[in-house]
Amino acid sequence: MTMPLIDALTIASPARAAPLPAPSPLKVGMLLGSIAPTAGGVAACVQALGLALHAPALSHHIEVFSLADHGGNRDLGGWGALPVQLCTTAGPRGFGYAPGLSAAMAAVDLDVLHVHGLWMYPSVAARRWGAARHAPYIVSPHGMLDSWALANSGWKKDIATRLYERAHLTNAACIHALCDAELEAIRAFGLRNPVCVIRNGVTAPKSSPAARPAWRAALPDDARVLLFLGRLTPKKGLTNLIRAWGAFKQRAGTRASAWQLVLAGWGADSYVAGLRSLAANLALGASVHFIGPQHDAAKEATFAASDAFILPSVSEGLPMAILEAWQHGLPVLMTPQCNLPEGVSHGAAVAVMPDVDSLTACLVDLAAWPPTLLAAMGEAGRTLVGEHFSWPAVAQEFSAVYEWICRGGVRPGCIDIW
Repeated sequence: MTMPLIDALTIASPARAAPLPAPSPLKVGMLLGSIAPTAGGVAACVQALGLALHAPALSHHIEVFSLADHGGNRDLGGWGALPVQLCTTAGPRGFGYAPGLSAAMAAVDLDVLHVHGLWMYPSVAARRWGAARHAPYIVSPHGMLDSWALANSGWKKDIATRLYERAHLTNAACIHALCDAELEAIRAFGLRNPVCVIRNGVTAPKSSPAARPAWRAALPDDARVLLFLGRLTPKKGLTNLIRAWGAFKQRAGTRASAWQLVLAGWGADSYVAGLRSLAANLALGASVHFIGPQHDAAKEATFAASDAFILPSVSEGLPMAILEAWQHGLPVLMTPQCNLPEGVSHGAAVAVMPDVDSLTACLVDLAAWPPTLLAAMGEAGRTLVGEHFSWPAVAQEFSAVYEWICRGGVRPGCIDIW
């Protein structure tokens, strides 16, 4: 008997495999010490990453847990649809013991926890959460294992390491490094966990500033502005910068007279007072300006009113301020410790060592550069950020890491295995 044609075709042609379903979204917890703007760039990174992970392209469910501090609940509007739980602290502020944090995390059925920062109570709570749920967590040190950072208040960190921090890090399913230099620091700390190397992204400005910032009125109309923006702390190298500014003003003559140094940010009162006193003692009061913290629209206006950006740090993870400066088309002067060598190779930045003599020489060069060169550097920075530092791309990489540590499968290419 002749086989019907349809049956013959069915036998000759094996059935086509159904496409694999897309991975289901994960419930991801973001845990950090503070969401206050004055806490530095970590909160901004967590906010941007969380929003990108929650966006339709990935659709992960994000829950944010933070210690409540004096500035933490100033404005939650920027967190959009992300639920934020602020946990009240008790005891020493530097440790941040939050009695309700563990219960808050336990009440949410998380698949994975992403911890941002070290040395505080969230490290203890994260390890307990992982042990209780038999669930994975990932840790982003954000530069806090750098040798300079470890030496700063080193005795306190030695105690914390012995009491809880090494156990917290050792039990992480994965540790996140912002750059190859941070990967080396993580390995130097003795950690053998898988490490994902993923850079930060940068958020596009909401709109063009409508007007010049208020601080600009105190400067000459034709002044050129060299901007520093960030926390005013010793690791930023600001003492050497002010000393170099004084030498620059003496050495570069009329070219130097066109430039003003603007320091935007916040810090410990005693440290900021010391910087102000140094500037006054060097007779730099007319050209060094402390304008305080700049957030949101004020920050956008400050970048827009500047001509160049400097970050003379002796220790960094991956500084958001440089990415923001490039996004605003500013040429950048930065130390190798900023861990953004592609800025130099792409013509968007100049590398300078953080000592006074090197900074002075770089400032003298800056004053001699024509506006066309500064504009070309700024445009190169804008292009670099657009091509390599978008939050959607960063979120895709983290999503792959979360999938891997939760569900297995192919190891993402960003993972370093010891």
